Parts: sequence; structure tokens; C-alpha cells
Amino acid sequence: MSFSASAPTRRWWRSTARGLMMGAVVAGATGCAALGRATFREPDVQLREFIITGLGLTGGSVDVVLSVYNPNGYKLDALRMTYFVEVDSIKLGEGELGNRFVVPEKDSSVVRLPIRFTYAGLGAAGRALLQSGTVNYRVRGDFSVGTPLGNFTRPYDRRGRYSSVAGNGK
Repeated sequence: MSFSASAPTRRWWRSTARGLMMGAVVAGATGCAALGRATFREPDVQLREFIITGLGLTGGSVDVVLSVYNPNGYKLDALRMTYFVEVDSIKLGEGELGNRFVVPEKDSSVVRLPIRFTYAGLGAAGRALLQSGTVNYRVRGDFSVGTPLGNFTRPYDRRGRYSSVAGNGK
């Protein structure tokens, strides 16, 4: 004697099996993403220097040079980076870096952020830099990176003191 399920019963079993498979796929993907976030270590962003690229009657342009260190055991493919730069709590400039760049595993990459500024907004900070040779800075924003564990968007915020004598940020 053989057992043969009716057509509605077979459809129910197929539908249930498909639902269980989809649930397992979603649970696995969610678990991998959570594991990726847990093992992802934030890159360290440091100011290296300011390079004046142009001066005019009312303002100028400067490249803010950052060093981005990747503490992870895999390369980071930077997809996008936004930035907001302050000098002595005065807005120097902001923008978005559209060029992709790669930060090798356990290594650094140099990133140049172009900024246009006005003299009116930077008077006190410029005087402090000329008088003492140092000025406080803050660089913040967010970056999106592609990794083997998925894509991540994370904020960064770095404060320090820039010395024109040493030519670097502390």
C-alpha cells in the first residue's frame, strides 16, 4: 500500500518548506551582518597638515590632509566621505569627497579634502597661528566603506592641535 498526498497537501508542504528556507536565509544574512559589525574596527583619522592651494582678495583655498589608518585585517574600500573642518571653533569648510580610495589592511592612506574659505571667518584663528604657530582643530563627518563583511557608514570626530612649525596635527 502506498501513501499519496493530495494536491492541496503537497502545495502546503512546498509553501511551508519555502517559507522555512527563506526564514533561514534571512536569519543567516542578519547574523552575518551583525557579526560583521561586531568585528569591524573603526579607522583612525588624524590630521597631517594644511596646504594652502590658493589665496585671493577675500579668501582662499586649502587642502586639509588626513591620514586614515585601517586597524582591520582586510582592506577598506572607501565609497564616500563627508567632512566638516573647524579651526579654533570657527568653521573652515565642509564638503563631500567623491573620489574612492582604498585603505590597505593594518596600514594608512592619505586623503586630501579641498576647502574654500573667507578671511573674515578665519581672522582670529589665522592670527593665533601666526602668533603662536599652533591652532586647535576639529575634523568630523562620516565615511562609507565596503568590506568583505558588508558596507558600513560610520561617523568620525577628531580634535587636536596643529603646529605650523612641526607641520602636523597632534
